[in-house]
Amino acid sequence: MTNPTPIEDVPIGGEVIRLGQFLKLAGLLDSGGNVKVAIAEGDVAVNGEVDRRRGRQLQPGDIVTFDGRRVRVCS
Repeated sequence: MTNPTPIEDVPIGGEVIRLGQFLKLAGLLDSGGNVKVAIAEGDVAVNGEVDRRRGRQLQPGDIVTFDGRRVRVCS
């Protein structure tokens, strides 16, 4: 049995953050252009479901998956 990918915790310093901002904050992507493309192509999942909205509001506890990494939003 394989171990699931570990979840990294990334504090956001508040209660909510937009998906596009979080991808950059967490170091998953380095530019707004890359964020836009990755989300549009369906490469980003939130809580296990593909989400194509850069402006989606994330809250503490949400888990974002991209390129084999899983990152949890923390306050």
